[in-house]
Amino acid sequence: MSTILCFDYGLRQIGVAVGNTLLGTSTALPILRARDGVPNWEEVAALVAEWQPALLVVGEPLNMDGSDSELAQRARRFAGRLHGRLGLQVSLFDERLSSREAKSLAREQGHRGDYRRAPVDSVAAALILESWLAEQPAADN
Repeated sequence: MSTILCFDYGLRQIGVAVGNTLLGTSTALPILRARDGVPNWEEVAALVAEWQPALLVVGEPLNMDGSDSELAQRARRFAGRLHGRLGLQVSLFDERLSSREAKSLAREQGHRGDYRRAPVDSVAAALILESWLAEQPAADN
């Protein structure tokens, strides 16, 4: 079993989720605040120290046609910085529609739509991670 941390990159906040390869599940964690896409790296390091992940996953926000978006380029730079600062392997994963799905789930649970006060970025990170986990080959027992 391996623990995985996932990040839903954004310019003002970064969603975070933790999951594991044994159960294929994930749990949303508190969001990280960011300034123009730059998190407090000490907070990121503290998360990694707490969860001891084997791998980091970063959502790659591609356009619907699969082409690059400006945010996708910035998410890749963020992934590179995670690897450089923390020395952990980082995997990018297509996250198209994860934020829309997270908002839909939030509405089903009674969310009123004020995503600035109650952001769903970490829910999106959990959805990204569950999709990533579902695509991994089953381990031989």
